Amino acid sequence: MFWYSLLAAVVVVLVLSASLPVPRRVWAFAIYSVKYVLLWIADGVRLRKLWLAATGRGAKYQRLTRPMLIRMWCEDMGPTFIKFGQIVASSAGMFPDAYVKEFQKVLDRVKPFPFEAVQRTLDEELGAEKAAHLVDIAPRQLASASIAQVHTAKLRDGTPVVIKVQRPGIIARCMADMKLMRTVAQIVARLKKGADLANPVGVVDDFTKTLTEELDFRKEAANLDRFNEIMRELGQKHIHAPVPHHEYTTRKVLVMEEFRGLRVDRFDEIKRRGINGEGKLVDGLRAWFQCVVFYGFFHGDVHAGNLMLLDDDTIGFLDFGIVGRFDDKERYLVTDYMIAFATGNYRRLAEIIIEMAGQPDGLDMDAFVNDLGQTYRPLLTLSFGEVNYAEFLPGIQRTATRHRMRMPNEFILITKQLLYFDRYAKALAPKLNVFTDPRLVLGMMQDIQKARMQAQGPRNTTPAS
Repeated sequence: MFWYSLLAAVVVVLVLSASLPVPRRVWAFAIYSVKYVLLWIADGVRLRKLWLAATGRGAKYQRLTRPMLIRMWCEDMGPTFIKFGQIVASSAGMFPDAYVKEFQKVLDRVKPFPFEAVQRTLDEELGAEKAAHLVDIAPRQLASASIAQVHTAKLRDGTPVVIKVQRPGIIARCMADMKLMRTVAQIVARLKKGADLANPVGVVDDFTKTLTEELDFRKEAANLDRFNEIMRELGQKHIHAPVPHHEYTTRKVLVMEEFRGLRVDRFDEIKRRGINGEGKLVDGLRAWFQCVVFYGFFHGDVHAGNLMLLDDDTIGFLDFGIVGRFDDKERYLVTDYMIAFATGNYRRLAEIIIEMAGQPDGLDMDAFVNDLGQTYRPLLTLSFGEVNYAEFLPGIQRTATRHRMRMPNEFILITKQLLYFDRYAKALAPKLNVFTDPRLVLGMMQDIQKARMQAQGPRNTTPAS
């Protein structure tokens, strides 16, 4: 009787663990981890090569590197881990180059979900009657990403739109995966020497916060509206985001204006059409920078796929699932940071970093200032085409580690966007330097000074008597 009871208990535990989101993902984590550890061992002792030769596929043999194994593991783990891999792929300089290159393979490998699931989600979210207002929906997706896919369509009045539809079941899976990632990050933080400065738990927490926002398309619609409002206030009539159709937008569905034009990395086509790519880049950079210094609100994912040169000769920013936000104090410090950086005042730069991140015990201020100068100086003296951005963020991290300093997330976020701009600036404007180019410097410094005065204004204002 005891053994029957024990067997029944084991069966109940297995059923529950397979049905509840977090335990189910723990099982997946364990199974796939064992799979790739065994594959790594088999490859190391040449068993995998012998097996491929025996099956007639030896000519396709390629030694499995650690980045390859981790990329394959992430693909098996599904959308959340693929999303994290895409962040790695788009963050040259923040992660080892071998991992950045390997994870670029997942940028366009996200398997689409069936069109029937798209239609089912539209009916569930909008109701059958309102969903019927969306006509001529293309069965083939325009793009397929880790948490959603996009289809072209029209409204009943003929207005062309795009529909962004969330993957079925993605919310529950992502939340379970985030709990799992955080547990792994806590273990790494305890076991790996120096991991406290890299702050793996903080990285996962930031990723969780960002992904949670991305999973609510109503927030993205609000971000689109906010960006367009800011552009109108700044007088940037030629820069805008797609206008959302709120009556067809829910947590899982976003219907918005369709943009037509060229991605900013379509270099040959931009040249063939005679478009002034460098001028467009300067305009886009200036608008992005003004969002930072005046509003503390900015696009936080400006890779080439999210910046378009539109057919009506305007510039379009897409995909506002990820945005950066600074409160007034952070915005004030960021403008001070940019002034110190642009003028080469590395002592002031060090003081601002300490104000935001705290001062570690025993900090050698002079050495810290000198190392900051060595790290940041290339951005003032070299063009986009000459700067090795793949070494820039690691240089910042080495400086921080050397002085037991944790660099503020705000600085990393700002610098990361420069890395995104760099990916296409080297082709569109190889001689451009945003801190020396006369088209940018005067306007940017004026923006910084104006924003700084605005930030200081309340401090200097006394009530009228």
